[in-house]
Amino acid sequence: MIAVGLARVAPTYSGLTPPFHPTSDHPETRTLLPNLSHDVKPEQNAVYDGFRHSLCLAGLDRERFGSETWNPLGALVAPGGHVVLKPNFIRHWNPNPSATVESVITHGSILRAAIDYAWLAVGAHGRVSIAEAPQMDCDFDAIRELVGLDELVRFYRNRVGRPIEVIDLRQEAVRFEDGIIVDRKRLPGDPKGYRVVDLGLRSHFAESGLDPDLFRGADYDAGPTGEHHRDGRNEYLISETVLSADLVVNLPKIKTHKKTGVTLALKNLVGINGDKNWLPHHCAGGPSDGGDEFPGSSMVDRLRSRATDLARPLLARGRGLALFRFARRLESSARGLDFIRSGNWHGNQTTWRMCLDLNRCLYYSDRAGLHLNSKNPVRRVLTVLDGVVAGEDEGPLAPTDRPLGAIIAACDPVAADLVAVRLMGFDEAKIPKLRAAMDDHALRVTDVRDPKQVQVFASDSPNGGKLPIDLDDVSASDPFVPHRGWRGHIERVAR
Repeated sequence: MIAVGLARVAPTYSGLTPPFHPTSDHPETRTLLPNLSHDVKPEQNAVYDGFRHSLCLAGLDRERFGSETWNPLGALVAPGGHVVLKPNFIRHWNPNPSATVESVITHGSILRAAIDYAWLAVGAHGRVSIAEAPQMDCDFDAIRELVGLDELVRFYRNRVGRPIEVIDLRQEAVRFEDGIIVDRKRLPGDPKGYRVVDLGLRSHFAESGLDPDLFRGADYDAGPTGEHHRDGRNEYLISETVLSADLVVNLPKIKTHKKTGVTLALKNLVGINGDKNWLPHHCAGGPSDGGDEFPGSSMVDRLRSRATDLARPLLARGRGLALFRFARRLESSARGLDFIRSGNWHGNQTTWRMCLDLNRCLYYSDRAGLHLNSKNPVRRVLTVLDGVVAGEDEGPLAPTDRPLGAIIAACDPVAADLVAVRLMGFDEAKIPKLRAAMDDHALRVTDVRDPKQVQVFASDSPNGGKLPIDLDDVSASDPFVPHRGWRGHIERVAR
């Protein structure tokens, strides 16, 4: 059986302020955080307690929980090692007027708890880094303020004497107006550089039948997207900081997703790459044309797709920006925003393959290189899902806040995602990336072949005992609203 820890907490971050100290000191962190009581405020930090308890429930050093020697990450990384924390910092705002950014990004209180237990494992001679490649139009300085990153860095530097490295893994940031890129800015990127990881014929795109000439990525120039996925190549540009780490702690947000149904652990690894235009997001055209950009074969959608492709070369050279911005406004006025475009629907056959490829890149790479002949992953990855306030409906960028009060921890990404999917009221059999990961015959990133293998240890109390339950006993009393492109195609039907 594969263990997953599910800690239930109050579904709010209310009252929590950087650097998000725990409510009280804990036996295992007293040496790391001496005199913490001087810093603790009267607010209750249930998120920290829930994070801590989720690790215990997941079976991480469970026998010593509550003692001074409890070290939940100690079996995953040795003293002196390097831990990279990978949050979800996709974008610094939520355009949904009835929602907040809390349902979009990983909260700073989750990050704080992860930092503490990372330092506890690696010790004074180890390293802890926070690394993420958010969306192209994300303002990383705004993210730093929203999450309290600078306060966390100052606290660990001044009070604990340990530096934390914060890395924006992007090489470029852009500014959009009316959906058109109007400005670009080069960024330093990963100080360690990037590694080209070629999965070749071990990619999920191999023998998929998808046409690389139809691949479209995150930028206007479709050339690089197809170029890196043809003639037996399936290449990704991955952060060297991440690939050379001794342990990666994946810290996704629980929310819906327009291209893959849900975000969660498997999808969160999109943020370890340095150039999003190497990542196929959809195939141009409708199903009758070999694409998955939109459902059906509407003439309006086909003409829009063709017009978009004709505009791409001009936009890539910065030509006709005012004209295309006007065209986008005109289209929005005429059609609204409810039509399916850019592969934002359940028929997308591209993005889930890209997500699983990125998981293979990480799980089968280490400091020495790529190990495509290995029977098992060459690295461990810990996943802790932030579902205190989750996101439903128009995720991942404009979700509606969904107070869930759940923190999920596991060393198996699919097991963690399965628990989250059940809490959302969705059916994993209807989510291609989960189904394909469990069905994989080689380069598996999960031990789960059947959901019945997952055993959930759940508790509603930070100090409560473990209560093992089957995955079938995890359900949603009020199911999430899926993204509109997935409605009617992802929900779990009572059995």
